[in-house]
Amino acid sequence: MAYDEGLADRVRELTAAMPGYTEKRMFGGLAMLLDGNMAVVVRGSGGLMVRVDPAEFERLAAKPGASPTEMRGRIMRGWITVDGHACEKDADLRRWVERGVSYTRTLPAK
Repeated sequence: MAYDEGLADRVRELTAAMPGYTEKRMFGGLAMLLDGNMAVVVRGSGGLMVRVDPAEFERLAAKPGASPTEMRGRIMRGWITVDGHACEKDADLRRWVERGVSYTRTLPAK
């Protein structure tokens, strides 16, 4: 399944002007990277994957429309999957993208 181009455009509007911004197709979706680190991924199966502070993982995974990200049967602490319905409103999308950007900016550049 191809990722949602409309959602990708909305995320791009929030991130593309940031220093160190690049995009890369991966995981069947489109990853938005800052200084080589993934911050937000528009998922091929819908919605987003958002990088978060692992210390905030439990709290953020309990938010409406959010869940832990699982890959190959393993929970990826530090990544939250956000359902497409939970980021339909611009304010909600902005909040999730800002979480991904904020934490990613704390990581060393690759």
